[in-house]
Amino acid sequence: MPETVLGAIRRQSLQRPDTIAFWTPSRTWTFADLDRQSSRIAHGLSSLGIGRQDRVACLTRHTADCVALTLAACKIGAVCMPVNWRLTPREVAYIVGNGEARFLMADAEFAEAGKAAAPPSVRRIVATDAAAGGLEAIGAWAAPFPATDTGLEPSLDDTALQLYSSGTTGVPKGVELTYRNLAAGILGSTPHELGYRGAPDVFLNVLPAFHIAGVGIGLMTAAHGGKSVVYPEFNPPALLAAIPEHRVTHAFLVPAMIQFLLQVPGVEARDYSSLQWISYGASPISEKVLIDAMRTFKCNFAQVYGLTETTGAVTALPPDDHDPTGDRRHLLRSAGRPMRGVELRVVDPSTGRDTAEGIIGEVWIHTEQNMKGYWRMPGATEDVFVGRQPDGAGWFRSGDAGYLSGGYLFLHDRLKDMILSGGENIYPAEIENVLADHPDVGDVAVIGVPDDKWGEAVKAVVVPRSGRTLEAADLIAFARARLAHFKCPTSVDFTDALPRNPSGKLLKRVLREPYWRGHERRIN
Repeated sequence: MPETVLGAIRRQSLQRPDTIAFWTPSRTWTFADLDRQSSRIAHGLSSLGIGRQDRVACLTRHTADCVALTLAACKIGAVCMPVNWRLTPREVAYIVGNGEARFLMADAEFAEAGKAAAPPSVRRIVATDAAAGGLEAIGAWAAPFPATDTGLEPSLDDTALQLYSSGTTGVPKGVELTYRNLAAGILGSTPHELGYRGAPDVFLNVLPAFHIAGVGIGLMTAAHGGKSVVYPEFNPPALLAAIPEHRVTHAFLVPAMIQFLLQVPGVEARDYSSLQWISYGASPISEKVLIDAMRTFKCNFAQVYGLTETTGAVTALPPDDHDPTGDRRHLLRSAGRPMRGVELRVVDPSTGRDTAEGIIGEVWIHTEQNMKGYWRMPGATEDVFVGRQPDGAGWFRSGDAGYLSGGYLFLHDRLKDMILSGGENIYPAEIENVLADHPDVGDVAVIGVPDDKWGEAVKAVVVPRSGRTLEAADLIAFARARLAHFKCPTSVDFTDALPRNPSGKLLKRVLREPYWRGHERRIN
């Protein structure tokens, strides 16, 4: 049987127990620390009656703590379920309840939200850091339990991780990722495409643990025996200082982060001699930002494209294709080539046939990284897979539109209405449902519009009720009282009617067109 991520990290703990696995501003974790702490938590979870395929949730900014809980869950066959801490208490409660979590670990700052969100299924709530809000710190709670490994060997097709991705219906979906999925990506193609070799490389990870990139990179570096420098939040000056201090060799950033780093005063004069590779993804990067970053950091750059449902990256544009001055400059607009073990098709949705080269269609993906499915949503799972095989791989319908040219994937638009702003997936239906509850709103549509900083910004286009007057600021405040702020509109336009076809279906492509005119790539 192929090695699992759990098996790889166990091996690293035996071979390099005193090597640093994670450096954080609050503590340093050796591989032995990671092994002992995850084993104690595993036995603690077992004492609560938590076992195979039960869900344990975490609401934390701390990636190392999330990785420790993930390993603990793996050691008893349970499933870690990181939750987006940027969500409102109501949204958190839905996810924790939907996953039927039996354990919740929350940062002190989220203690009250965690307690309010916990359904009856939750048997224990602990804090990641100092005890807060009446919660015991996880270190103190786990201390009495043995630090010995359970020895459990999970099945490759068991779920190891469950991440939530909001759906086009406004209902968040739990993406089930198996040990096979994680092994294919984290132990297989991803490290190679990120130029990552494990020890002695040092990876700077500032992505949130509830994203596949954040928790995935944390697991990847531990599985390969490398050191991660992990920060709980994005602080540009601190991150720039960390590069020479920790001799950082690798980083993964979303383009908005790169842009903010370049805006730090004196960024050009710092020492980046250790830096070898910056990977970026989750939204497109402007050529100006990319060229400025290449000139400033003087290292390799690689772009990747993927989804939570594909356990992260499935295509990559390597450093050799990052030439902003040569005859291959057009490749900077591509998402690269399929990674090892990945097959791509571009399919005409109306016929189910592959499109010719250069002709836009829906991107379909075949890989062992394809998710097991959406948690307890068989219909939604069936909708996104074609030709599902016994091993579960099948062809995953990404919902993204693009075309192939010379083996490279060029993304053009989305078949789904998802907005991607600053690396966050935002689904208009959820926001539309909230805004429609406003007594003065007659009709509403939410779309993504171009934004130089975030890739896309959320815009609401609203038809006021007859005889009513609306103010944009009031509608934005209405949304912010009910949704996480990153989902809320940053602007509102008013109109007499929304474009619809004869059957009444909203024509969002028509609605978006004026805002995207002149932009060649209409996906972020």
